Amino acid sequence: MKVLMLGWEWPPHITGGLATACDLVLASETARFGYPEVKIGFVPAMVLAILRRNVSEKRAFELITRGEEISAGYAKEIGLVNQVFRNETFDADVNAYLKRFSEVSGTAVALTKSLLYQVDGLAFLEALETGADVNVIARMTDDCQQGIAKFLKPRA
Repeated sequence: MKVLMLGWEWPPHITGGLATACDLVLASETARFGYPEVKIGFVPAMVLAILRRNVSEKRAFELITRGEEISAGYAKEIGLVNQVFRNETFDADVNAYLKRFSEVSGTAVALTKSLLYQVDGLAFLEALETGADVNVIARMTDDCQQGIAKFLKPRA
């Protein structure tokens, strides 16, 4: 869980399962998404478990059982895609998006990702307790201690 999975789609590819499994999905405006397995009598059971976490139950059922393609814009609208970029500026936009991750703590991102999946399905109080435990771990990391020291340092 220490790796951030990022997918990006550029036409003419049609994807569904791979994008569903990524933490973040960046798409060009002409990318297409779909779950065509039902067309050949296959049940995308593993994909469904992940898809259900990303979109509503009704939307997941519709996507899986109809086997139709959807646009990148619609995929963003329903929560399957994080960002849709224009084809003409796709590479630059993806690079700018990714650059932001070099400006934040990799340790904090990894702990946040882990916490996100740990609290799924927990009762509210259990989720808060789990969050508090992760906060204790985060505060002991070099990234956090250096960040706090920098924050508290008097500004000239």
